[in-house]
Amino acid sequence: MRKKIRLMIILLILIGLTVAVTSLFFLIKNKQILLNPMFVSREKQIVGVDISHYQGEVDFNKLAGQGIKFAYIKATEGSAYTDEHFADNWEKANSSALSSGVLIGAYHFFSFGSGGGVQAENYASVVGDLKGKLIPVVDVELYGEYLNQPPDNNSVVTELRSYLRALEIRYGTKPMIYAETDVYKRYLEGNFSGYPLWIRSIFYPIDWEFHHDWTLWQYTDRGELDGYYGEDKYIDLNVLKDGKKLEDLVVR
Repeated sequence: MRKKIRLMIILLILIGLTVAVTSLFFLIKNKQILLNPMFVSREKQIVGVDISHYQGEVDFNKLAGQGIKFAYIKATEGSAYTDEHFADNWEKANSSALSSGVLIGAYHFFSFGSGGGVQAENYASVVGDLKGKLIPVVDVELYGEYLNQPPDNNSVVTELRSYLRALEIRYGTKPMIYAETDVYKRYLEGNFSGYPLWIRSIFYPIDWEFHHDWTLWQYTDRGELDGYYGEDKYIDLNVLKDGKKLEDLVVR
């Protein structure tokens, strides 16, 4: 009898643990629990933001007052698109650079519908000189129809190489590649060694699911700060890997 009771207690404990773990996983995946911010300290680490028209006008001095050390601003997308707030925020960031101390850079959203060379021309023509700014970034992610039908590996690798080489020649430095872990595995792994990586891992700490070298980690898309006035109340937060220096990402 006692043995049956003990087995019953053990079974109930196991069921309880299973329910608890499943519930925790569900809450994390639905962003009801933000796990990653527990592993990052704005006081002790180099934390920055990435912004686009969703954040509207940005006050970089206010961001600096909340521990933000760098900001990447969306500049372009594809072969012709320019983010509607880029020019204004780029100018404000430059004019407040001395007072805010926030290092800035510009990123491009890579399109699967146009060639890498023309996309690089779009970026360079809009952004211009990057001396003293952070190295260029290309955001490679699945979007729209490609979420269900990812483009061919060879075509993406070929055009992305064309894009990166064009900007490397233009700015004299290797651009950084931003990607989620699944995109890294599909297109980048084994093809772009030597390029700094900016990895999006918003559900779990990056070292739990990404076992390669990285430079920046986007740890949440649910940051809330003062100093931006767009339609989105949230802002992406990123952290520089411990042991790396932000100054090493500056274009000379």
